[in-house]
Amino acid sequence: MPIRKVPLVAGEYYHIYNRGNSKQTIFHSQENYERFIMLLYLANGTATWEIRDLEHQRIFEFERGEQYVSIGAYCLMPNHFHILLTPLTDSGISHFMRKLATGYSMYFNTKYQRTGSLFEGRYKSEHAADDYYLKYLFSYTHLNPLKLFQNDWREIGLRDLDSAQSFLESYRYSSYMDNKIIRPEVAILNREKYPNYFATKSDLDKEMLDWLTFPLPDKKPR
Repeated sequence: MPIRKVPLVAGEYYHIYNRGNSKQTIFHSQENYERFIMLLYLANGTATWEIRDLEHQRIFEFERGEQYVSIGAYCLMPNHFHILLTPLTDSGISHFMRKLATGYSMYFNTKYQRTGSLFEGRYKSEHAADDYYLKYLFSYTHLNPLKLFQNDWREIGLRDLDSAQSFLESYRYSSYMDNKIIRPEVAILNREKYPNYFATKSDLDKEMLDWLTFPLPDKKPR
C-alpha cells in the first residue's frame, strides 16, 4: 500500500521516518549513530556550519539560528530512524529533513566510499491528529529497540520484562533516557511545544509499561 502524503502544517505533530535504500544498514558503528545524533541538532537551524570545525564536546552548544522544528522524541535503528516532531513553520520539516539527510548521506558515502542514494526515497510522514495517537507515538518511538532484544515481542509478548526494561535504558541511540538523566543530547529536544503528558520522570515508564503488557500494533518501516 503506498504511503499517503499528508500536508505538513506548523503546530501539528508528525511521525517522520525513513530507512536505508533496499533496507540496507545505515548505522554500522557507534560513530555512525553519534554523527546522525549530532546532525539532529545541527540540521535544525538556519545557521551554516562545517562539522569538522566544531569541537565534539561543544556540538550541542552551537548557535543554530532560527530552528525549523521542535523534536519531541527520536530513535535510531540499524536500518531506519524515527523522529517525532512539530514544524515551527509550514516549510520547517522540508528544510530540516533536507539538511539532515544530505549531511548524513555525504558523511556516510565518503566514509564507506560509496555513491548513490542512501535512503529509500523521500522520508515518510504520519500525522498525529489527536492526543491518543500523539501519546502513543512517544511510546512507540522509544520501544522500537526492543526488536533488537526480542524480535517477536509484539506477536508473543516479552519473555523477560525486567531485562527488556534494562535493555531500553541501556540503548544509547534514542531519546528515552533524556527523560531520566541530563545528557548533552537533550539539547536536541524541545518538549515545551508538546502536551505535558509526562510530568515526572516515571510517567513515561508507566505509559510504556502499559504498551509492554499490551503490545503495540506493528508500524512501518520493518
